[in-house]
Amino acid sequence: MNELRCRVLVIGGGPGGYVTAIRAGQFGLDTILVEGEGFGGTCLHVGCIPSKALIHAAETFHALGDERALAAMGLSSGARAVDFAQTNAWKNGVVARLAGGVGALLKKAGVRTLLGHATLTDGKTALVSADTGELRIHCDHLVLATGSEPAPLPGLPFGGDILSSTEALALTALPRSLAVIGAGYIGLELGTAFAKLGVRVSVVEALDRVLPAFDAELGQPVARHLQGLGVDVATNTRALGYADGELRVANAAGVERRIKADKLLVAVGRTPRTRDFGLEGLDLAMNGPFVRIDERCATSMRNVWAVGDLTGEPMLAHRAMAQGEIVAEILAGKKRAFDKVAIPAIAFTDPEVVSVGLSPEAAKERGEMRVATFPFRGNGRALTLRREDGFVRVVAHADTHVVLGVQAVGAGVSELSAAFTLALEMGARLEDIAATVHAHPTQSEAFPEAASAALGHALHM
Repeated sequence: MNELRCRVLVIGGGPGGYVTAIRAGQFGLDTILVEGEGFGGTCLHVGCIPSKALIHAAETFHALGDERALAAMGLSSGARAVDFAQTNAWKNGVVARLAGGVGALLKKAGVRTLLGHATLTDGKTALVSADTGELRIHCDHLVLATGSEPAPLPGLPFGGDILSSTEALALTALPRSLAVIGAGYIGLELGTAFAKLGVRVSVVEALDRVLPAFDAELGQPVARHLQGLGVDVATNTRALGYADGELRVANAAGVERRIKADKLLVAVGRTPRTRDFGLEGLDLAMNGPFVRIDERCATSMRNVWAVGDLTGEPMLAHRAMAQGEIVAEILAGKKRAFDKVAIPAIAFTDPEVVSVGLSPEAAKERGEMRVATFPFRGNGRALTLRREDGFVRVVAHADTHVVLGVQAVGAGVSELSAAFTLALEMGARLEDIAATVHAHPTQSEAFPEAASAALGHALHM
């Protein structure tokens, strides 16, 4: 068996892993990255990127069929049709282009890459079944970045017509009907996209509202839009079984009914990938199902580090990237810690939802708060887009006016997340936001308007 040695061995080539490897390579650290499927990981190949491509294609197709909206602007459309094979080809082309870019960046940084399966024998050694053969790799530092995978439901194992998000994004033909179990961001993003492509969609959620991870006010415009799309949403409802193209469900009162569904998407969350690569042999301290880390992303074993979904919530690609960069800098001798004030959470639903920092309810524990909302119906750019549903909301300390949270729901508000996060990281006060000149006409103007409203002098409401 061939043997290799390196300074840094990274297991997993998703956002956390490849960023760790690239940054370590930039510091001149001899780095090897092992990935089992494709560089870029779940996010690039079967998650963030292909789902957003599908969402965009669906939104474009849906807009062409909104005759009422087109007529209001003096427009009309002809016959519409979905060539789903071409949609998939375009989506896959986007993925391939980005995957090639990740590979080029790794090469540029001098990272040695291996496509294959790694099995850890201890905290400094891994056996790798790679495309180039069997290898034993010895390292000074081991970085675990194995990510996560869709969580199954008991009695509804993935396979056949029961899909995870991975299989849903790999469909080669549109089903006539789709039932979605789980009204979180994954279920609603994909469910909305398929509904806009003409699929009859039903959503089943065990809790009492859609997007239960966000506060209730943010989910209300999304629920209204789902209704407008003809999506059947059943909250306080449990899935009991699926057979012969029908999903059997029961509401809180125990009343059962059946939902016709050619395909069933189970989207009830994700679970850390901790199996089948020898993690149990390392005797690491765990935090429930996750690997426990400290503020430096160090595990309980010396020189073993972990980043990304493997380490807990929030299970987001941008958190993994930030952690990966910090680990690489620590290995290069820098003094670093993962001490982020805020990590934005986004649902690419329709309308989109953004939450950064504390919600009004969570902020109450900090004392008296100032909370103010500015609706997009008072924003010129939103009206020109015919998307006046939604708002921007700020949460600030009543005495100091320091902004502790910003939330928004509306068309395209994901692009405002950077401004919201930067404001919290910089310790901005309401006065700072209100006094910052924002370009007109843009939806970003709703941010200083909300801050001004919290100060008692909003201009456009």
